[in-house]
Amino acid sequence: MADQITSTTILFALLGGILPPLLWLWFWLKEDRYPEPRSVLALTFFFGMLAVLAAIFFEKAFLMAEQKLGIEKTAGGLISLLLAWALIEETVKYLAARFAALRRKSFDEPVDALIYLITAALGFAALENVLFLLKAFDLGMMSGLATTNLRFFGATLLHVATSGIVGASIAFSFFHKENMRRNIMGGLAVAAILHFIFNYSIILNNGESMLKIFIPLWIVIILILFVFKKEGQSDKK
Repeated sequence: MADQITSTTILFALLGGILPPLLWLWFWLKEDRYPEPRSVLALTFFFGMLAVLAAIFFEKAFLMAEQKLGIEKTAGGLISLLLAWALIEETVKYLAARFAALRRKSFDEPVDALIYLITAALGFAALENVLFLLKAFDLGMMSGLATTNLRFFGATLLHVATSGIVGASIAFSFFHKENMRRNIMGGLAVAAILHFIFNYSIILNNGESMLKIFIPLWIVIILILFVFKKEGQSDKK
């Protein structure tokens, strides 16, 4: 019986964790006038999933460092922890896109940076969702469905928004390579701050008033979509 429950939990966690990011990916890819190679997109998505493992390792290492210093339960310790975790996640998502796609010939137009960063982010969100849903569905179907909904409109959206910011920063420096490093660092900083604000706001509100927290994310998504369309229209004319 336990094996059956475990198998069901894993199935629902996989479906609830992976399908929503794939839906988001379909939405973004259909906006691309010049589709990228499917093999590169798949590799980028997979590298994004692997980035979760790297993030977990470094996040635990930072938490252990704070515990040794005895500051993990202080206000300053919480803020520094959330900031570090945000920067770690934004960095590993960027590196996933860089190693899987941004060094390839298929990265031949500014808008590609947005596509590949968002693809890596959705791969990251997919595995992260699965890990959260394994616990949620184990508590019951309603708990799992509620968590799936929250992850779809919350965490997944957050990863798209923050990685989209990094992708846009790269896109803007596509024809000015001398600014690439500066733009990437700036994009990662802005993305990490937004990521931190989102997580910190959830903690301050004890998970309540989520709509107010989601509104800024939707604004960022709309701005990224505007940049996406603008860069796409200016490419390959």
